[in-house]
Amino acid sequence: MPIQFKITCNCAKTAARSGELQTEHGTIQTPAFMPVGTQGTVKALTVGELYEMGTGLILSNCYHLFLRPGVEVVARHGGLHRFMNWKGSILTDSGGFQVFSLGGLRKLDDSGVAFTSHIDGSKHFLTPERVTRMQNMLGSDIAMVLDQCPPYPAEREEVREAVRRSGLWAGRCKNAHLRKNQALFAIVQGGVYSDLRRQSAAELVDMDFDGYAIGGLSVGEPKDLMYEALYSTVPELPRDKVHYLMGVGSPDALLEGVRSGIDIFDCVLPTRIARNGRVMTSEGYLPIRNSIYAADLSPLDEACSCPVCKNYSRAYIRHLFNAGEILGIRLTTYHNLYYLDRLMREIREALSENRFEQYYRKMSPRLINMYGGVV
Repeated sequence: MPIQFKITCNCAKTAARSGELQTEHGTIQTPAFMPVGTQGTVKALTVGELYEMGTGLILSNCYHLFLRPGVEVVARHGGLHRFMNWKGSILTDSGGFQVFSLGGLRKLDDSGVAFTSHIDGSKHFLTPERVTRMQNMLGSDIAMVLDQCPPYPAEREEVREAVRRSGLWAGRCKNAHLRKNQALFAIVQGGVYSDLRRQSAAELVDMDFDGYAIGGLSVGEPKDLMYEALYSTVPELPRDKVHYLMGVGSPDALLEGVRSGIDIFDCVLPTRIARNGRVMTSEGYLPIRNSIYAADLSPLDEACSCPVCKNYSRAYIRHLFNAGEILGIRLTTYHNLYYLDRLMREIREALSENRFEQYYRKMSPRLINMYGGVV
């Protein structure tokens, strides 16, 4: 088996569970949040800093690595792990979402998708088979199928067509997948239509993948619709397989996702907002660029024990941003990822101590108040 997944604890009153996901490169305690290393790096951080905060699984993107430096270059290094000097586990996204976000720069049919590079205008054509082979060459621990991600809002027939095509492509990816030590995950589509979600899940479960992702959410829909889609989809997935919610990283949505039965998450949110000086804290978002922090000697978050909060003040980090110093971005990025890692640790502890429902009732209103709104 390319991966092993063992459920270690179940919440008696919800679908939440904790577990252990084992790959060739280590064991990840779930539920877990994956930092996004799109182009073979988590922006602003070294692999040593990721190890330091306990990160065991990161996400990279096949689409971006295909455009540069080229999958062949990575393969000549012996694969993505050696290329980026990462000893932990890697999940590679197929790039389906990135391709379909190109809008007028791409055209698709059942054979695949033709697109124009956003980097240099070059023309490319990707098929499910080619995307699968490229991920085989990258050597990630977990590969994702190529899927069609419909936008929000989208008419029902457009979403139905995306479900049909995603199922067709998933089967072709499975047939093309040759790397025995690499897991292959399917991606459930269906927009905010619960019956189409269930239809997509049923078709993919029949194909028997190593794990199942829920895609096409966190694309602008209200959170209540996202949660409705989650709660109608997760029960349709095999209980003994990994459940992965793609593109979700706000603390309130992470907690709700765990409650629905999700095991792993990824999102660019914590690193993207960090580069703009927006910090996640136990009191909500903190805009560190604001002048109110110019002489503030307190840490970013009094309740945080990360090296940033132990060693640097708000005033200093604000100064770094105003002076255009790279260190400011590095410090806020580290802190935001540490904050989410600590949140997931708290959730796992609550599950292991059989008090998740109490934890949820206490934390959910607080997180919604601090981080609610658009995903």
